[in-house]
Amino acid sequence: MSRILFKKEGRAKYISHLDIMRTMQRVFIRAGVKIKHTEGYNPHPYMAFALPLSVGTESDCELMDFTLVGGATLEELPERLTANAPEGITVLKAYEESAKLKHIKWLRVGIEMIYDAGVPEGAETELEELYARESLEVEKTSKGKTRTVDIVPMIDSIAFSRLDGTTVYCEAVISAQEPSLSPALLISAIDAFKPDLRPDFTRVRRLEIYDADHNIFR
Repeated sequence: MSRILFKKEGRAKYISHLDIMRTMQRVFIRAGVKIKHTEGYNPHPYMAFALPLSVGTESDCELMDFTLVGGATLEELPERLTANAPEGITVLKAYEESAKLKHIKWLRVGIEMIYDAGVPEGAETELEELYARESLEVEKTSKGKTRTVDIVPMIDSIAFSRLDGTTVYCEAVISAQEPSLSPALLISAIDAFKPDLRPDFTRVRRLEIYDADHNIFR
């Protein structure tokens, strides 16, 4: 099984997970690269993506698995695929996978929290104290069902710093799967417990993914 590491940023961040699957299928075709497909009347490529990305989120560490059949070597793939990809998608590396995607455990994210009227006084300290609590229960909606979850056990580390007069930067290492914690729930906790610190706008970016031992996952 082969794997590519790619970035998804800029305008490409608005491509949904379903559409990114279709997009990458077309990228391989345009690049003249053959990958393994299912058999039958309507064949589909064997493709697997790690950790579906929410619309509007940028990423430095997207992974896709596939079986290379022909048309290019792994060394040629980054340049060939990037040249045929939409603006904002850059293939950084292609290689043979050495660990299954199910072994991903942690995800490092960066969140820019923007306040139109300026960062509230003492916001960084108050936010640090909020996430230092023993429990933070917020509502999580999945598959049409809403339930209350405690997000504290899913946060490995979190820190806040002021970038400028209108922006607080949050960098956190959170559980990627089983269970998964969406960065949006970090903001939901602010809404629930510190509504006066709720940002007017957020920018989220995946920075890195790790295994259970906090080693970079590739």
